[in-house]
Amino acid sequence: MEEHNLTAVTEFILLGITDCPELQAPLFVLFLVVYLTSLVGNLGMIVLTQVDSGLKTPMYFFLRHLAVTDLGCSTAVGPKMLANFVVAQNTISYYSCALQLAFLFLFVGSELFILSAMFYNCYMAICNPLLYTVIMSQRVCWVLVAIPYAYNTFVSLLITTKIFTCPFCGHNITHFYCDSLPLLSLLCSNTHEIEVIIRILSAFNLISSFLMVLMSYLLILVTILRMNSVEGRRKAFSTCGSHLTVVTVFYRTLIFMYVQPKDSHSSDTGKVASIFYVLIISMLNPLIYSLKNKDVSYALHRTWKKICNVFL
Repeated sequence: MEEHNLTAVTEFILLGITDCPELQAPLFVLFLVVYLTSLVGNLGMIVLTQVDSGLKTPMYFFLRHLAVTDLGCSTAVGPKMLANFVVAQNTISYYSCALQLAFLFLFVGSELFILSAMFYNCYMAICNPLLYTVIMSQRVCWVLVAIPYAYNTFVSLLITTKIFTCPFCGHNITHFYCDSLPLLSLLCSNTHEIEVIIRILSAFNLISSFLMVLMSYLLILVTILRMNSVEGRRKAFSTCGSHLTVVTVFYRTLIFMYVQPKDSHSSDTGKVASIFYVLIISMLNPLIYSLKNKDVSYALHRTWKKICNVFL
């Protein structure tokens, strides 16, 4: 029987996106811009929806929590990934790796259900406008975000504990952050049970949240098609257009990462997909929801005037 090296692993080496020296500097600049844009955009969205009285509606409440999850995803990975481009050997401690994995499962899972809540809110606004303010009360909004946070905290702790209570036979992670699939390949013990748990929970999260989005969208579509006013249809479509764009990109990326068969995974395609759902989508969300949103533009203008009045 083959003997495994059971020496306790105290740190891991993140092999990063590429080992080509000539690509390190351009990629560092590119991802620094991406991360800073994500940081400024999501922080700005959180602050703006918190302080501006015109953005106290349920839609911006969910948008604020979407920004929180995006900020959590990008910050859990971004700084460490950027360090990989400027140091000879990028290491991460055993406990930091576990923490990074737990935060990613928490924020990515929570984002799925917050996107579903945003579609439900959109459905209520279009299909039940007279009851909207009654049904979408502040208490209901908090329940719709508290449940995903609590559930995904449990999921992240379960998976992280399952992985990190097993012995590791290696410390080279063929990725730019501590993801579950690269970590499973380093375990000495049989990983079948953990793989099944991850696949079942990932499929449940994707399917259940997707069904909520799909049902809301179909009901919205039926309501829009019944509208007599062309202007009413245009306004309704524009309200849901941003949601649909974000959901489509996010779901397709996660399905590619966690639901496809293990044998069809490759290291490079996995890294590209991870860059999309951890960094690119986190950067795009605040841009998508703000560039064509007049309420956000007006709120930003009002806040900027207040800041100028204070300091000038």
